[in-house]
Amino acid sequence: MCATRASAWPCDQLDARIELVADVPADAASLDENLNRLARRFVGTLTQPRVLQLRRLIIANAEAFPELGTAWYTQGFERVLETLAATFARLSDQRLLRVDDPLPAAHHFAGLLLWIPVDKAMCTGSPQHPEADLGNWAAAGVRAFPAAYR
Repeated sequence: MCATRASAWPCDQLDARIELVADVPADAASLDENLNRLARRFVGTLTQPRVLQLRRLIIANAEAFPELGTAWYTQGFERVLETLAATFARLSDQRLLRVDDPLPAAHHFAGLLLWIPVDKAMCTGSPQHPEADLGNWAAAGVRAFPAAYR
């Protein structure tokens, strides 16, 4: 799916976020800062108007074109979650996080960050959230995450 011209922009952005997710420095003193930086970029990318429009289109047509939805998920969000899980496993190995099962931890992190802004955008058709709101939602998610994984 990412090879098609119509989807190149979101996939390029997603590839950049995958690299970002993989590169969380293992530094105890700045872990919260690094997770906040990751969270803000992650939320900012996945709430961009074009990404939300494509998401709505894919969800609306999931029954008619399940292979499209499957490709969108597996080549996009699932790749991000797998990379984030590997990052959390690395941070756990270095004793910066306490993660028994990295993939659910990646899902929890993404859910904490994305539930409010994406759900609101999906339901209201809002094209763009104010930057301050995105930052607040990302920061709240990052604050909640360590309660389960530190």
